[in-house]
Amino acid sequence: MNRKNTIPIIDSCSLDLNNKTTIHIDDLSEYVIKHANMVFPHKHNFFHFVLFTKGSGDHIIDFNHYKIKPFQIYFMAPGQVHTWNFVGDEGGYVVNFSVDYFQSFLLRTDYLERFSFLQGKIEHLIFELEGPCRAQATNILDEILSAKSSGLSEDYIRTLLLQFLLYVSICSEKEQKDGSNPYNHKIFNSFQQLVEQQFKSTKLPSVYADQLFITPNHLNAICKSYIGQSAGEIIRNRIVLEAKRLLINRNLNITEIANELQFKDNSYFTKFFKKSTDLTPEEFRKQL
Repeated sequence: MNRKNTIPIIDSCSLDLNNKTTIHIDDLSEYVIKHANMVFPHKHNFFHFVLFTKGSGDHIIDFNHYKIKPFQIYFMAPGQVHTWNFVGDEGGYVVNFSVDYFQSFLLRTDYLERFSFLQGKIEHLIFELEGPCRAQATNILDEILSAKSSGLSEDYIRTLLLQFLLYVSICSEKEQKDGSNPYNHKIFNSFQQLVEQQFKSTKLPSVYADQLFITPNHLNAICKSYIGQSAGEIIRNRIVLEAKRLLINRNLNITEIANELQFKDNSYFTKFFKKSTDLTPEEFRKQL
C-alpha cells in the first residue's frame, strides 16, 4: 500500500506485496478475515469485484451507501474509493485482476470497454443477479477458484474470467442497452474517458466537444440520452467526486485540495463545492 498518496492505494491484486500477481480470487469470508485491518476508505489500482451469496451490512463506494443483499454483485474500476461495514455473516467471492490482465490475450486492447460495469460509473457498478443467472455465475467463479489453486494455465483462467464477464453482461442487460446506437455510444464513452483524463484542467463542455469534433449541443443531447445529465453536469460531478475523495485525507488542507483541482483560489473552490453539495468542504469533512 502506498500511503504517500492523497488516498491510501492498494497496489497489488493479491494484497500481498511479496506476491505480485495479475489475478486474485478468494472466498469472501476468508478474504474479510485476512484483511480485517482494511476497513478504512481506500482505492485500488486494479479491477475489483465481489459477488455476495449471503451477508448483511453496508458497502460504501464513492460515498454512496449500499445495503448488502444475497447475489448482489458490485464492480469497481481502478481509482474508486470504497470501504465496508460487514456484520460478519458474509459469504461469496472476491476477484481482483490487473488493468492489463487481458492485453496480451485479446487482439482488441479496448475490449473491456464493452462492459459498462467496468467503467466506474455509479449507475452501472452494482446490481443483483436474478435467479436464473445465479447458479451459472457461481459455477464459473468456483471453476476459477479451482483452476487458480491447481495452478492451471493462466490463459485458461483468463478464458474463465472473460466468460464470467460476458455472462454477467448478458444477465444485467446493460451492454445491450448501451449498444442501441453505436455511434452515440462511442461518442459518450470517449467523452467520459476525456473527462477522466482532463477534469482538473478542462472544465468547459465546449472544449470537450471540440476534441470530439461535434457541437456542444450535440454533446449535451448524447449525454442526456444516456444518463439524463448535461455534459457540464457530468464534468462538475466528476470534480466534486474527486474533491470528496481528497477530503478523506485530513493531512490535506483546503488550499492544497483547491490547488490539486486547479481552482484559482479557496473561495472559488468552496463556492463550487457548496453549490453542488449544499455543504462547504469543511462541513463535508466533519461528516466523514
